[in-house]
Amino acid sequence: MRNYAIEIKWGFIFVLVLILWMMMEKALGWHDEHIAKHSIYSMLFVIPAFILIALALIDKRENFLGGTMSYKQGIASGIIVSVVVAVLSPFAQYIISNYVTPDYFNNMVDYVVDSGQMSREQAKNHFNLQSYMLQSAFGALVMGIITSAIVALFVRKK
Repeated sequence: MRNYAIEIKWGFIFVLVLILWMMMEKALGWHDEHIAKHSIYSMLFVIPAFILIALALIDKRENFLGGTMSYKQGIASGIIVSVVVAVLSPFAQYIISNYVTPDYFNNMVDYVVDSGQMSREQAKNHFNLQSYMLQSAFGALVMGIITSAIVALFVRKK
């Protein structure tokens, strides 16, 4: 477990930053009055996600691997961070959906129905806590692996 303490730490930091990001989205109206642009604006989270993974890999390189890190070690470390985030994501989604932005699902259902993108039944099946818990866990894992593969190219050091 000690071998993975850095990845676990950064997984928790990542989830905390995600919750703070959602608070910012809510404060900026991306979950209600500006919901039409939510899918575009929320993509900006890619920036802090890359930064956090880079910081995690640099931390691992400098404080566990003695200042050197191969590409393979970088990817492995990033995948472990991603697994931690994936495991914590349903819990984070619960907090976000119940405390940060409890009206988000209803607002999104109304928006996609009113804009003709989905029927009400389709929208309710897609925009709900259970669906988002699954999406956040699998999304964290897939995007984390992809991000780790890219970031590891830049933080490797011989």
